[in-house]
Amino acid sequence: MRFTPPPGPFALLRRDGRTEVELLTGTLSTVDKLAEIPLPPGGTTLAVVPYRQVAERGFDHVDDGAPLECLIVESRTTLDPAQFPPTAPPALSAGAFDLDDAAYSSTVEDVLRDEIGHGAGANFVIHRTYEADVLGDPVAAALAAFGRLLRDERGAYWTFLVHTGTRTLVGATPERHVSVDDGLVMMNPISGTYRHPAHGPDADGLRAFLADTKEAEELYMVLDEELKMMATVAESGGQVVGPYLKPMAHLHHTEYLLAGRTALDVRDVLRATMFAPTVVGSPIENACRVVARHEKRGRRYYGAVLALLGYDDAGRQTLDAPILIRTAEISPDGRLRIPVGATLVRHSTTAGEVAETRAKAAGILAAFGAGAPAGTPSTVDGVLPLPGIAEALAERNRHLARFWLDQRPADPSHRLGTVLVIDAEDTFTGMLALQLRALGLDVTVRPHESVSSTEGFDLVVFGPGPGDPRSTVDGRITHLRGLLRDRLAAGTPTLGVCLGHQVLCGLLGLELVRRDDTYQGLQREIDFFGRPERVGFYASYVALRGAVEGVEISGTEEIHALRGPGFAGVQFHPESVLSEHGIDLLRDLVTGLLEKAPA
Repeated sequence: MRFTPPPGPFALLRRDGRTEVELLTGTLSTVDKLAEIPLPPGGTTLAVVPYRQVAERGFDHVDDGAPLECLIVESRTTLDPAQFPPTAPPALSAGAFDLDDAAYSSTVEDVLRDEIGHGAGANFVIHRTYEADVLGDPVAAALAAFGRLLRDERGAYWTFLVHTGTRTLVGATPERHVSVDDGLVMMNPISGTYRHPAHGPDADGLRAFLADTKEAEELYMVLDEELKMMATVAESGGQVVGPYLKPMAHLHHTEYLLAGRTALDVRDVLRATMFAPTVVGSPIENACRVVARHEKRGRRYYGAVLALLGYDDAGRQTLDAPILIRTAEISPDGRLRIPVGATLVRHSTTAGEVAETRAKAAGILAAFGAGAPAGTPSTVDGVLPLPGIAEALAERNRHLARFWLDQRPADPSHRLGTVLVIDAEDTFTGMLALQLRALGLDVTVRPHESVSSTEGFDLVVFGPGPGDPRSTVDGRITHLRGLLRDRLAAGTPTLGVCLGHQVLCGLLGLELVRRDDTYQGLQREIDFFGRPERVGFYASYVALRGAVEGVEISGTEEIHALRGPGFAGVQFHPESVLSEHGIDLLRDLVTGLLEKAPA
């Protein structure tokens, strides 16, 4: 029996680990905020969340007015996938990207030069949209595409069709953004792309992909960024599991899983994690600025989420929210939009990123008959049964921080003192807070603009953030400089990390310069006061070595770390997953400062 769409709004979902298709029907509601998503006790709601909801976090965006629509589920049944046989694909006409290859390449060059090159962040995702007209009934076209995706796509977290009446979304997204089940919150950073050659994936190609520095750094950067989010929503942060290969019909990706415990309302979890760095960039707040500045148009639903909210049998809230990528949006008049993006990092090339967007569009376009469907070899636990692949994946973790990879013990019972961590618009401070608590400190994290005095704390950590540490007009930088100057004058324990370190170096009279080759998402071996250490850098600016009386400096030309009477600074991020023994380095710095503090 072939599926016949019901009247009114409905959704079809085949979710990860399930063979059946769920049919949801009900009534539609439009709300302004995530907190207003209706979730009556025992009920279920499917929310279609637009990108513009980042306004709830105060982040920049181009407001396109896309609504937050909620399907309040009144009926939920399961269907056999055989009810969705792939039919003749819908005809498309006038298909093209809104930005042609040359225009998209120009934007990529601008972001690499003007943003990553000037310290605005480690990575940014810039999208373009394939547009066409669907000839025929839009819902019938979406159903035909849905049937082909069920048959042809591999590795999707959700394969779905959501029809609200005002739009129809159909796609096969590879990526869970966030889920909550029995208090277990999980996130799923995916990045790095191996585009299949015409004959399909092979061992040599996959091994070369896994050994590619640019592809590995892409994944590490989004892993760090989602660990920041987990530090906010999970009580003890996130534990890292993986990496794995994510096979799809036209591509392979690499991915990690993050897991932790939470007691938050699931709508608060959604709000605190808007949106995945894999589709925006990092640090997330400034990435939203960069995206708005360079894209100059709204994203509608690209990079946002579908969110299925409900309750389990024990009455506990549940959440399953995949990222809206590899998705087509069809308007009632048949206008088709397929937005796709590429992750730009310091090693990116315009040709590579153009090719990546085309490959990502190919999967959903194939469902609409614009290109041949592609298959993929069988997999076992996400790893292709090809020699050397499992070993290459394991190698990715060899020099990562065990603090994030292993189960962590509870906070120690002894307390070393109180610490204020100043957030300078990079929520690496959340990860710093977890490590400082693990070391026995009582931690308070405050945004920079809310800090007028640092008195009353045993230690103050000036955290990382984007921007030029030499600036005399950036209010954030000048405010940090003033707070740090007062702290140094008082001689009370102070630690600077990345931007905080750079501002500290400037106050000590050391020269600050912008590097020609940025250190964004880079692991390097350094000399840390006499011992070699592998640490993670996220910086475009560095301080050059110079003589300062009473200050010990690590680094031959560029200063990687320094310490003096009552203060210390590190250019790297001890909290990053890229800092192999970061917790130990942080312990050395903190205990040294507190032990020498005046009584």
